[in-house]
Amino acid sequence: MLKKDLRTHFLELRANTPASTLTKASLDISENVLKLPLWDLATFHIFLHSIEKKELDTRLIIDNLREKNKNILVPRMSPNQELQHIQLTEDTILEVNRWGIPEPVNGDTISPDAIDVVFTPLLAFDRQGYRVGYGKGYYDRFFAQCRKDCIKIGLSQFEAVDEITDKDKHDIPLNYCVTPLRIYEF
Repeated sequence: MLKKDLRTHFLELRANTPASTLTKASLDISENVLKLPLWDLATFHIFLHSIEKKELDTRLIIDNLREKNKNILVPRMSPNQELQHIQLTEDTILEVNRWGIPEPVNGDTISPDAIDVVFTPLLAFDRQGYRVGYGKGYYDRFFAQCRKDCIKIGLSQFEAVDEITDKDKHDIPLNYCVTPLRIYEF
């Protein structure tokens, strides 16, 4: 399927998802994340979810990262349409931006080459590990700045589609995608 069609389809599915289903999916995904072979790594980047967009709730994963004493980074959108990576601490102040996404207003900025693992939002993904986001390219540009050995993990309420047919040379595949039902490895 084409990216634009996948966006339309999965945004509609998401809009019609009951809150209880989203809560259960978020819990199941957080439990599946614990099964991934990455807990010896130190620095984790994770998105903060948008309630308005009915994104998966990442707070449970953040709690797990805190319990395991991991360095946690969260994104802030910069004016040049790139992500900044801000250390999340108990002193971090979050404010909701114009897209309905919480982001830090203070904290230390960390270079992408210091990141071991990235949990990334998505609308859809295929069996080859390619993802469809909202179409602004923030995460593709971010992935290109990361080390080659950085582990990229999608979090999806829905299962894989067969193929995204209009991938381009700038698209970078995931290493894993975690859904409520299973872990896909690419």
